[in-house]
Amino acid sequence: MYNELLNKLGFSDKSVKVYLAMLQLGPSSVRKLAEFCELNRGTAYDTLKWLQEKGVVTFYQKQTKQYFVAENPKKLLSLAKNQEVELKEAQERIGRAIPELQALYNKGGERPVARYYEKDELNRILEDVLITCEEDEEKMYRIYSAEGVKEYLYEDFPTFSDVRIAKGIAVKAISLGGDGELRGLDERKWLATEFDKQSRQTKQDKQIGETYIIIYPGKTAYISLNAKKEPIGVVIENDGVFATQKIIFDNLWKNL
Repeated sequence: MYNELLNKLGFSDKSVKVYLAMLQLGPSSVRKLAEFCELNRGTAYDTLKWLQEKGVVTFYQKQTKQYFVAENPKKLLSLAKNQEVELKEAQERIGRAIPELQALYNKGGERPVARYYEKDELNRILEDVLITCEEDEEKMYRIYSAEGVKEYLYEDFPTFSDVRIAKGIAVKAISLGGDGELRGLDERKWLATEFDKQSRQTKQDKQIGETYIIIYPGKTAYISLNAKKEPIGVVIENDGVFATQKIIFDNLWKNL
C-alpha cells in the first residue's frame, strides 16, 4: 500500500524501503540502514541523499558518526503540494510552447500514424469514433459492417449505439452479409458477398477473412479476426487515406 503511494511522489522502490526503515528504526547510521534494507552502503547513501533533497530526511553528527533520521511524515504533504505546483507550472510552460512545437512538426508534412489494438482495447476505437465525430461538422461516419467481426467489436461497449444517438452522430452502414438493424440516425444498405453466393468458403474461413471498416474524420479503422479467431484492430490517421476511403464508400453507396 505504502509503496504505491510513495511511488506516486517520485520515490523509487529502494527509496521507499529506506524511508520506511527509518520511520521504524529512528536515528540510524548508513551502515545500519544498509544492513537492514539489504543494500550495499553506496546505494544506501545515494538513496539517503535523494531523500534529503526531498526534505523528508535529515542528519546530525554525533562524535565521529553521521546519523540519519526521518522527518515527520507530514512532510510528505508538503512534498505533494510542491510537486503539484511544479506540475502546474510545467503544464503552463508546455501550453505556451505548443504553437512553436506545432510549427516545427508541421514543417515535416503530414505523417500517417497507425495505432494497433488488441481484443481488450477495441472499445478505445469506438470511443475515438465518438470523440472525433462529435467535434466534426458533419457528425457522421461510415462503416463496412462484417457480421463475423461485429460481435467482438461491441462486446466491451454494448451501449455504443445509445451513446452515439445521444450525441447526435449519424452513420451510414454497408453490411457485408447478415441482417443488421437500425437503431436511429443510421442508414443501412447491403452488399452481397461471395459467401452469400454459395462459395466454397466455410463459415469460419469467411469470418477470418472479413474486416469491419470504420471511416471517420481523418481516420480509418480496420478490425478483423486473426487465424486464432481473435479480433485485432488498427487505426490509420491520415487525411489522404480517409478521403480516398470516403470517396469509394460514397460511390458504392449510390449504386447499391
